[in-house]
Amino acid sequence: MLLQLDGVTKHFGGIAAVRNVGFEADEGKVLALIGPNGAGKTTLFNLITGALEPDQGVIALKGQTIKGLKPFQLAAGGVTRTFQNLQIFNSMTVLENVMAGAYLRGKKGFLRSLFSYHGWCKEEKMIREKSLVLLEETGLAETAGRPASTLPFGQKRLVEIARALASDPCLLLLDEPAAGLNSEESAVLTNYINKLRDRGTTMILIEHDMETVMNAADKIIVLNFGEVIAQGTPAEIQAHPEVIKAYLGEDEKIA
Repeated sequence: MLLQLDGVTKHFGGIAAVRNVGFEADEGKVLALIGPNGAGKTTLFNLITGALEPDQGVIALKGQTIKGLKPFQLAAGGVTRTFQNLQIFNSMTVLENVMAGAYLRGKKGFLRSLFSYHGWCKEEKMIREKSLVLLEETGLAETAGRPASTLPFGQKRLVEIARALASDPCLLLLDEPAAGLNSEESAVLTNYINKLRDRGTTMILIEHDMETVMNAADKIIVLNFGEVIAQGTPAEIQAHPEVIKAYLGEDEKIA
């Protein structure tokens, strides 16, 4: 397993946003976190990426606890995320956005990349070539020189994912990547997630779009009021009575 959570709990005041959560994310698989709004999904992402520390429990990456590590340390160690609200550099080109992610693992760094430093030309060329390959994979190669602000919303989502992938993550966390996408854009996104999984990328996905979840996830964790109420394959989750109750409040299957 790549990631393991055991008894993870996080309180905000007197409210337990996450309570005694435990699950495992296997290497090269897609794990989906689903649940109603307020179920604790984003809090879990913040705990895994070091933005928050758990009050109780253990989070281990590759068998080592991440307790005390800051987000930039975990990012440098291979834990990368995207956000529900797009966070791309609109004033930069599409290619520059993706290259910004690659600098995280480079010796040069992002700030120094804004200037011309002798001796880093080789690394700059490698980062550029790598970023162009990622844009080719997402079908955005022709937009490389365009300002990111000019892209439609669905393509901006892919740029953000490509930027995260540019840092060579061992674990990629996607926070509602299908939010705001139409059905065609969601299908493109799902196909790309499946391609990433097929080549060994480990992903944890928060998503409300059940079609995307069912078509992309190998395993699903269902949260409700901060607790895990079910986990299993997409087929098992679709018919799980507790999941149906949490989502619909009646005896129907989740589409």
